[in-house]
Amino acid sequence: QVQLVESGGGLVQAGGSLRLSCAASVASGTIISINDMGWYRQAPGKQRDLVATITNRGNTNYADSVKGRFTISRDNVKNTVYLQMNSLKPEDTGHYYCNTKFGWGGNAWGRGTQVTVSS
Repeated sequence: QVQLVESGGGLVQAGGSLRLSCAASVASGTIISINDMGWYRQAPGKQRDLVATITNRGNTNYADSVKGRFTISRDNVKNTVYLQMNSLKPEDTGHYYCNTKFGWGGNAWGRGTQVTVSS
């Protein structure tokens, strides 16, 4: 019912910045509420961890490791969530996945975008 497409990943040097985007699309003729949206990341051999989430009212939550460096935002008209990542560190390297909760209990994941931070 809801498809997510991420963009904006890439290779950057430590200290650099990247901006990720994730657009949620809904099948034509379908009316669904897009609720919480967020970003998760998974490093090789590790579990997928929360990076940041944002409610449809703009309330945000961040992992301690990214507070002060990353900013999540969203455009409710475009059903798009963004992740501005500044002061990137090698430990930020991973596959970044977009997630959204929708409707009554719906949950969708994007395919992810790779972020690689070189030292």
